[in-house]
Order: sequence, then C-alpha cells, then structure tokens
Amino acid sequence: MNTRKLLYFIAQAVFVGIVAGAAVTLFRSQTVTPEPDGGNPPGQLLSGPVSYSEAVAVAAPAVVNIYSQKRVTQQPHPYLNDPLFRQLFGKQLQIPRQRLETSLGSGVIIDQAGYILTNNHVIKEADAIQVALRDGRGVSASIVGTDPETDLAVLKITLKNLPSITLGQTRDLRIGDVVLAIGNPFGVGQTVTMGIVSATGRSRLGLSTFENFIQTDAAINPGNSGGALVNAYGQLVGINTAIFSRSGGSQGIGFAIPVSLATEIMSQILAHGYVIRGWLGVEIQAITPALAKAFGTKQLKGAIVTGVFRNSPASAAGIRAGDFIIRIADHPVNDIRTMRDRIASIQPGETVEIMLLRNNTLLKKRVVAGERPTRFAGPQAQAR
Repeated sequence: MNTRKLLYFIAQAVFVGIVAGAAVTLFRSQTVTPEPDGGNPPGQLLSGPVSYSEAVAVAAPAVVNIYSQKRVTQQPHPYLNDPLFRQLFGKQLQIPRQRLETSLGSGVIIDQAGYILTNNHVIKEADAIQVALRDGRGVSASIVGTDPETDLAVLKITLKNLPSITLGQTRDLRIGDVVLAIGNPFGVGQTVTMGIVSATGRSRLGLSTFENFIQTDAAINPGNSGGALVNAYGQLVGINTAIFSRSGGSQGIGFAIPVSLATEIMSQILAHGYVIRGWLGVEIQAITPALAKAFGTKQLKGAIVTGVFRNSPASAAGIRAGDFIIRIADHPVNDIRTMRDRIASIQPGETVEIMLLRNNTLLKKRVVAGERPTRFAGPQAQAR
C-alpha cells in the first residue's frame, strides 16, 4: 500500500469518527434525564405556588361561622276574620303565631379584641347571634353597628387567644390575581374555593346604595356571605357579599366588598356607632339626550335635579328642580354614581362649591353640607 492510499484511509477513519461523535452528542442532548426524587417534572414552571395551603393556614382560623335567629310574628289570614270562620273554628285561628327564623353566614375576625366584619343581611333584625370558630369554640356575639348602605356590619365577641386576619391592600389587586373565598356555604362547615379577580369597581348591581365590588369567579354560595376573600398570601382583600345566579348556586360571578371600604366603614362604626356621610338634600336623575332636548340644552354630562328637600342644605343654597349639576368642588360630575359618592365623602358642616347650569347660564352655589339621614338607607335610595 503506497503512501497516498494510506493517507486516504486515515482521512476516512477520522471523518467517520467525527460523524459518530456528533451523533452521540445530539442523541444525549435530546434524551430526557429523569428528575431526582422531589424534583420538578420536565417543563414545569418554577414560578408560582403549586399549593395555597399556606395562605389557607394563615387566614382560615380568623374566618368564623355565624348563626342568627329572629322571632317572627305571623299574623292570621284576613279570611279568618270572617264571622263564619269564627263561628266554626272559634278564636284559636285568629291568634298571631310566633316562629323562629334562622340564617347562616360567615364573618372575619379583624383583631384580637374580638371585632368581626360581616354582611348586614347576615344578621339583620337578629334576636340572637352565635359565632363558631374554626378551633371548635362557640360564643354569643353582640352587634356593634351596621351600615345597610354598604351591607356591612360589625360584631363583637369576647374570648381569649383569638386569631385575627392580616389585611391586604385593595389597590394592589389586579385582574387575574388568584383569590380564595373562605366561608360556610350551605352550613356544611368551613370551605375554601379558588378563583381569580375577574373585575374591580363593579357598580350598578342594585345590591346596596354604595357599590364598588370586586368580581371573582371563586365559588361563592349561600352561607359564604360575610366571609373572607383573601389573596395568595392569606391577606384579606374583600368581604364576600353576593353572587349572580339564576339557579341559586354559584355560576362563576361573585362579588366582594373591598377591604379598604370595609375597614373604613368599620372605623366609623367603632368611632360613632354608625357611618357619617354628607348630604345636600336633592333628588337627581341622569341626563339623557331627550331630557337635554326638553330643557333646550346640549349639556349631556352631570345630573339633573328633579327635586329638592324642604329645609335641606340645597334648598338653603338656592338650588332648584331643573338645575343641571355639573361640578362639585373641583370634580366634574360625569354620572350619578360619581356624584353620589362625592357628596357622601363631604363632611357634614363643610362648605362645598357647586357649579350648575340653569337656563343655559352657569351659576356657582356654596352649600353647607348636612348629614345624610339614615332613612335613605337601602339599595334604591336616590336622595343625595
């Protein structure tokens, strides 16, 4: 074999070795190496928890079950007043009968002093309220105060070594954040459901006068009312209040009162026994194109005054029915909800400047705000 052939065979051997080495390297790079015990499965994201048990462990002890009962007097049917019925059956059927109505709900212990936040409708008109803690203890509760206009109530219990929940920040909530609803649905016992924040700032639902709800798809069922909506860290972000349902069960649309609003209401109740809000004494209606045309104006933003209460702050300031309120202080009135909330935030006794349109003429009125009467409480209240 001459030198040329020898070099040829050596070159072929080197080429085959290089190709074989490359093939082995490629095969190894595509081979899945088994994870050691306790490792993450291939392709699993390393960010985000795989369990919310820590959040539940932090928050759940402060969520309580609330059982309330009230005595209801049932009047006899008017037909039983008929002389023939009285002759046949005597007076026994005409005696008013009393029965006990019971309801269940949930609540959240806010501090170790024993103050509990819940919904007003959970304990409305209750004669007796019993609170059951997760650790098995039970105790009677007293009502510190209620606010039907936000459907909130504050209760008080007296026990030692009470757990309390950590408060979160409503402003930090983002749509898509994971939230957990903790409560006592259908009376089965404490239950945790998971979902996300579907929306914030929900209003015009007809649930209460002042609405600013967190919407979530975490399952909320009857009995969850007054319970906790917590974030992935176990911090309270809302008080579960209501569901939107055609069947009575959860359909993925639930509403919670933001913790910022709930704690503000609680602070006022603890300080005054009730919530103090500003009041002007006007009845208002949204401006529609038809109304604007009828009044001969192109003004489409603001609110039209449809009535003024006698001896009210608005009456004293010279505001009349038919006026268009377009600004309160330095804030434009874009709709009825913003106007209502702005008036409620004014402190009674504070002077506020109102800009209005009357007969297409801009006027400024200085109004000394009064205190909103409690008789306007309720979801359909329109007096401002």
